[in-house]
Amino acid sequence: MKSRVRVNQQRRILCVFPRYAPSFGTFQHAYPLMDGVHAFMPPQGILVVAAYLPEGWEVRLVDENVRPATAEEFAWADAVFVSGMHVQQAEMARIAARARTAGKASVLGGPSVSASPEEYPQFDYLHLGEIGDATDALIRALDDDPRPPPLHQRLTTTERLPLADFPLPAYQLIEGRRYFLGSVQFSSGCPYRCEFCDIPALYGRQPRLKEPPQILAELDAMLAAGISGSVYFVDDNFIANKKAARNLLPHLIEWQKRRGYPVRFSCEATLNIALCPDILEMMREASFYAVFCGIETPELGALDAMRKSHNRVMPLLDAVATINGFGLEVVSGIILGLDTDTPATADTLIDFIDRSHIPVLTINLLQALPKTPLWDRLAASGRLSRDGGRESNVVFVRPYDEVLESWRIAIRHAYAPEAIYRRFAWNARATYANRLRLPVTRARLNPLNLRRAVVILGKILFRIGLLGDYRRAFWRFALPLLRAGRVDEVIAVALVAHHMIRFASECTDGRQNAAFYADRARTADRERATAA
Repeated sequence: MKSRVRVNQQRRILCVFPRYAPSFGTFQHAYPLMDGVHAFMPPQGILVVAAYLPEGWEVRLVDENVRPATAEEFAWADAVFVSGMHVQQAEMARIAARARTAGKASVLGGPSVSASPEEYPQFDYLHLGEIGDATDALIRALDDDPRPPPLHQRLTTTERLPLADFPLPAYQLIEGRRYFLGSVQFSSGCPYRCEFCDIPALYGRQPRLKEPPQILAELDAMLAAGISGSVYFVDDNFIANKKAARNLLPHLIEWQKRRGYPVRFSCEATLNIALCPDILEMMREASFYAVFCGIETPELGALDAMRKSHNRVMPLLDAVATINGFGLEVVSGIILGLDTDTPATADTLIDFIDRSHIPVLTINLLQALPKTPLWDRLAASGRLSRDGGRESNVVFVRPYDEVLESWRIAIRHAYAPEAIYRRFAWNARATYANRLRLPVTRARLNPLNLRRAVVILGKILFRIGLLGDYRRAFWRFALPLLRAGRVDEVIAVALVAHHMIRFASECTDGRQNAAFYADRARTADRERATAA
């Protein structure tokens, strides 16, 4: 639905989504191997805001992960809307400065400002919370006067728009083919209270839901926008409401059958999804290929300390194997720098990586986020650091250099080319073989998809198979699959493995941050700033 605010003026709104710092999760090293891809996922939140704006207002959107916004676009706009996460803070400030230089009102919303409004004094309007009455108040203010207000304004949502009333994201404003994968949101909120997580504080512990027809309409809109291949459910926890997940999945199965299986799904869920074989079986039937589980650590006492005991409702390795049995590859979040870490933690983690065969793990140093129990505990004990030269804002129990070295040891082991391809090879045998055998359909086998596959495979074989410094590990994995005609698996694995290998190398060389949420400038950014 559109905003119900009755406006009297036409306004021009430029939505700018800031560039992400490179991370394990953005896969930027895979883009040169692909066909026209420049960014990870469409900026769904700001696309929803764009769709909610009044009918008569003209809206443009620039995702700076695809290309920078131009001076002409700032000049065209009456107001500039921005949204982002903590890791994008420096980029958001830069966009605000450009808006101010152009004499345009700047508006910031999204998770980062909602958690830490004091960090963003440079914006004219701060929209705190989700779409709702604050959004309508913002529309009224800009309708009355689009100029920057004389005083900094904070608008806080007290009455949220129900998810069932959310408009379709404005996919017509983007080029879907520029993205690594699509994204869709079914629910918001999570019932758990993991110490390091800000989701309950921002979005609540009682999951709110969209209706299945909304999800199917969004999927159709994504296909129309050119998004194909993979779609990620960005829910904080796909099984936060198990009854709702069980209700949604038959609709996804039927949609896939009707559309000819045009996409593969993935999602984020707690590891106790392993206790739900009926959900896992329906996910298999709906062509889910991967599930991200925040395992965080294989040390069981540490799980209890971080309030994540639900991860140990069954042995960790058994849970991973159960999920693999339904054809779902497990992707894992891992945290180092916990208060419970010991000198043996890195070795324990390495053993878990090898025994679990999880190919992709985002191994980060602990970072304290505002509005989390961790932040409150560390602030009370004086253990939050503002030192911009550190890799984390946490003052660890163990010496900082030892924690950082443990992280480097784990990264080097996990993403040595032979190691990651060995784990992928295990999954090719033991996990991918359990996936649904998809029929040959026009949605999957068509001239556009064939062209993309040929282009990507050609780049992979040339840049990795011929020129790559880890080509032996690649061919050891790829040859058996190519002989078996499993080209799609070779492509999918090669793209992900290439990014992980390259990014891990940059991390261990000190060229990337060890914590995804760290706002410390990367080495390349500092060099550019110095040169400027």
